[in-house]
Amino acid sequence: MEDNIYQVYEDEIRSLEEEIQMLAEKYEDRQQESMFYSDEEILMSIKSFQREFQGESKERESPSDLKAQLESLETDLSFLMKFTGIWFTRHSKKTVEKTGSRTIQKHRLAGNCHSLPFQLEFQLLEIKNKESVSAVITNLNIIMESGEYSGVSKFVSSIEEHGNLLPFFRSLSSYAEWCEHRRCTFLHFK
Repeated sequence: MEDNIYQVYEDEIRSLEEEIQMLAEKYEDRQQESMFYSDEEILMSIKSFQREFQGESKERESPSDLKAQLESLETDLSFLMKFTGIWFTRHSKKTVEKTGSRTIQKHRLAGNCHSLPFQLEFQLLEIKNKESVSAVITNLNIIMESGEYSGVSKFVSSIEEHGNLLPFFRSLSSYAEWCEHRRCTFLHFK
């Protein structure tokens, strides 16, 4: 009986050690992310925020206006998700490198398109010129469950080579919609 109690305590200790390790890694990531910004950039951001806050405090919108805006945005988002069938369930972003005119961020997305799950991992390279900002997707990796949807693997490989997400989402939406129609049709005949 005492062995079981000790085992429970040891399991709890291991769990806490794992949680501490995970939190330490998150802390290190945030420390690295904050090191990419110079003191001048931080001061400029603080001053910009203060100017915005002072301007906002003079012209604060009423809670009912903010609630109406939020409801409008939620309605628009709901419409887009129903129209495309694409639902994002997770997103994470991590700054890998930041210099004066160049920023590299690593993105991870997960979601469903109709009943078809997908995951994306890519790096976004942003280069700022005096007039504009250009962005390029690199290291694109698309993860989709194989098996029933094995016909997409060649298409996914092509998209990964070219690094263009727009055709991926357009084709995924259409493909998943037709897979759903096909599934419903076969269920009808069963």
